[in-house]
Amino acid sequence: MKRPVLSPVLGHVLLLGFVGGVLIAVLRWSEYQFLVIEHSLEIYGALVAVIFAGFGIWLGIKLTKPREKVVLREVLVPAEAPVSFAVNQGQLDVLGITPRELEILSLIAQGLSNREIAGRLFVSENTVKTHCSRAFDKLGARRRTQAVQLGKQLGLLP
Repeated sequence: MKRPVLSPVLGHVLLLGFVGGVLIAVLRWSEYQFLVIEHSLEIYGALVAVIFAGFGIWLGIKLTKPREKVVLREVLVPAEAPVSFAVNQGQLDVLGITPRELEILSLIAQGLSNREIAGRLFVSENTVKTHCSRAFDKLGARRRTQAVQLGKQLGLLP
């Protein structure tokens, strides 16, 4: 099978078009190079101005953002008459809670951690954990908050 041969005129037209396109591309590139070289100071100045304008806007927003103000004020609370509290000794005997377990339960009710309780009573943390565990078992509580709640309901804690 014969391949179709382009006519010589069509080949010259295509070659001339290709050379013209390359020539236009070279002229555009040289024009761009001339523009960049001729006006490089203005281009670099504009880039620096844009960068500093952006930085200035960012810094202005950061500096003028309203800050939180924390106001500390001492509020006097009127002293209430001390309420006498008597531990329900009957419940202590029924449950079998020891004085040390009651003491640790009262410190738990004050919101102290095991480490703080150990420091206050001059015992180890493991001792505090043991007393807590035994008191929780005797009260039937699973958590510290539940033990405190049950202690108040049973009259063991104020």
